Amino acid sequence: MGSFSGGCLCGEVRYEGSEAQGGGHCYCEDCRRSSGTSHCSHMIVSESRFSVQGEVRFFDAVADSGNTISRGFCPSCGSPIYSRNSGMPGMVIVRASSLDDPDVFAPGLIVYASRAPAWGQPRDDLPVFAEMPPASDIPNVEA
Repeated sequence: MGSFSGGCLCGEVRYEGSEAQGGGHCYCEDCRRSSGTSHCSHMIVSESRFSVQGEVRFFDAVADSGNTISRGFCPSCGSPIYSRNSGMPGMVIVRASSLDDPDVFAPGLIVYASRAPAWGQPRDDLPVFAEMPPASDIPNVEA
């Protein structure tokens, strides 16, 4: 994937990036709650290939893995923008819902499928993992 851009609902936060290294859909409880729907769709990008303009605030929570997830959002409109995972230093996890062109996102897998609600079941055309697989099993992501 080439370059991409995105931002929040009110326009106060904008970002640009390039060369996403994979991504997918996550059905864990934290993603459901922070998205307001059945899952979140994430794109993994090297922090060195991602730049942000505008203020982003972060909410930290410990994930099932024990890693701290810092979820970044616009303090004015509340739109989720990107996250950092303490277990993935040097990477950012961009919310596909914040992309200007959502079709630049191509999910490669589904994680925490066992936690999907009955009304929002995962697609069946991607690799599906009941929980979070080891990094070595995640397509296109360096462990």
